[in-house]
Amino acid sequence: MKTISIPQYYIVGNQYYNYYTEQEVPCDFPEPNEPVLIDPIQLEQFSYDVIQFQYIPDTGNNTALLQFEIKLNNNSNQPVEGTHYLTINIDGIQISTTYGINTCQFIEANSSCTISFETEDSHNLGTANSIELIDVKYYLISN
Repeated sequence: MKTISIPQYYIVGNQYYNYYTEQEVPCDFPEPNEPVLIDPIQLEQFSYDVIQFQYIPDTGNNTALLQFEIKLNNNSNQPVEGTHYLTINIDGIQISTTYGINTCQFIEANSSCTISFETEDSHNLGTANSIELIDVKYYLISN
């Protein structure tokens, strides 16, 4: 018997993520070459705490301000590698995004990590009336 690494991938929000699983197979089993498209794998023992989520559509400086701080909790007994996705509602339209935040890719077992974001955008580009947080998920990159 031998252990092989099976290349897989999933797509979330126009982002491509590699995911590998290991499997024990007979020694004459061929090595997999082509990655297989799978559904995103969520960390099941995950929770989050919103420390702050604030949207100010008009700061008085011809700008809108969005800032948030969210604690991501790995409630499992295993360290994890993955990426967070926030689902937000912008004036009635739901989108999912990472906001380009590259922190919290690794979270130790029974531990947490905090993501923070702040942007102030000019009204010249248009502005939303409201932005609200709907949900946060954590997708695994490896097991």
